[in-house]
Amino acid sequence: MNGVAGLGKSECARGESTVAMHEGLVHVVDEDASVRDTLRRMLEADGFAVRCHASAGDYLAAWPSAPGCVLLDVRMPGPSGFDLQLALAYRHDALPVVFMGAYGDLPMSVLALKRGTVHFVAEPIQREALLAAVGKAVERSQAQRALDSRRRAMRERFMTLTARERAVFEHVTAGRLNKQIAATLCTCERTVKAHRANMMHKLQAHSVAELVRIAIHIEADAEVAA
Repeated sequence: MNGVAGLGKSECARGESTVAMHEGLVHVVDEDASVRDTLRRMLEADGFAVRCHASAGDYLAAWPSAPGCVLLDVRMPGPSGFDLQLALAYRHDALPVVFMGAYGDLPMSVLALKRGTVHFVAEPIQREALLAAVGKAVERSQAQRALDSRRRAMRERFMTLTARERAVFEHVTAGRLNKQIAATLCTCERTVKAHRANMMHKLQAHSVAELVRIAIHIEADAEVAA
């Protein structure tokens, strides 16, 4: 990749000073070692933790578990940046992508944006534009990981429900009243109320609206798993 200016003295000096560290890890994927080093120093000078990869294969082999983003050269030899992004699109835990490329690559970037790319940074790479794009991508990754954590906890709570509590859950989220649920389950209304109270306590829900949202997420997760 071309079009990445070297670090000036002021930027090098900044890298030596104390800077606020960002949460998350930036993965730089580029076949050019000098470009990787320049980008690494630029990002580290602004407080980002960085890991460099010489190819798409190297990145996939070191699949990250921490939040962050992927900084990709559009036209790498072998599997290109677009090829890697397409592979990542099929993984739920993939990190957000920031592409780097020439203005001639902009038409291709439209497709990339539809696939979930956060930003396209055009050459020659400008420091402020790059840092802003990476910062936005890392924030998006952190927000997604936090959401995933909440939904995972929700699924774990749902798995603690008994068979009868799940049955009551399904009827409640379908809009049925306790009396109707009791008739359907061939039990008394008092028993339904007890199961309903236990179910809501386990799910940490305080209203029917919250139960409906949980039902939507559970159904969506089941469809993804299928």
